[in-house]
Amino acid sequence: MLNVDPLINVLDNALRTLFAPAHSARPMPGADLPEAPLTDEERRHVVGLLRVDHAGEICAQALYQGQTLTARNPAVQATLRRAAQEETEHLAWTEARLAALGGRTSLLNPVWYAGAFALGALAGFLGDRWNLGFLAETERQVEGHLDGHLERLPKQDRKSRAILLQMKIDEARHAATALHHGGSELPAPVRLAMRATSRVMTGTAYWV
Repeated sequence: MLNVDPLINVLDNALRTLFAPAHSARPMPGADLPEAPLTDEERRHVVGLLRVDHAGEICAQALYQGQTLTARNPAVQATLRRAAQEETEHLAWTEARLAALGGRTSLLNPVWYAGAFALGALAGFLGDRWNLGFLAETERQVEGHLDGHLERLPKQDRKSRAILLQMKIDEARHAATALHHGGSELPAPVRLAMRATSRVMTGTAYWV
């Protein structure tokens, strides 16, 4: 008899990620810092950056769900689930910060989710060491994006900066964990293709 429970879980996670408020077990970084004065232009810029970061976390959830669905090793599945839990917290933090600044999330989040889920499922089909390697490379690229956003944030916006700094720490740990559990370095053409795809998403999500 066909076990449909994994597919039901996938659908449930997709609906909760896209349409339900995210929650965090950890306090939001920077919650105790004062709100800095921002010009209208600065506020729009910060909202655009955070919208990209939130869309990235939507993609992370989808990637992990796709990878977990097709991963063969229970230990790999557990590693993916732990990382996904922290990514849910990132989702909650960026969502809350966007709301505080009067911004909105990307209108294309369902598109980002579907594409990332397909990539994650494909990575899982290729085998656990490539699955974990894909996770590590994804996290390294996200860490690079966060570095760029930290440089572009208005210096006085310490609340947003605290969120992105903690996210960067978490992403680096996820990448190291994936490699520690046997992840393989991806071929250069694959890494370049991932960067090109990411540039399309980040360039679009900033505005839409």
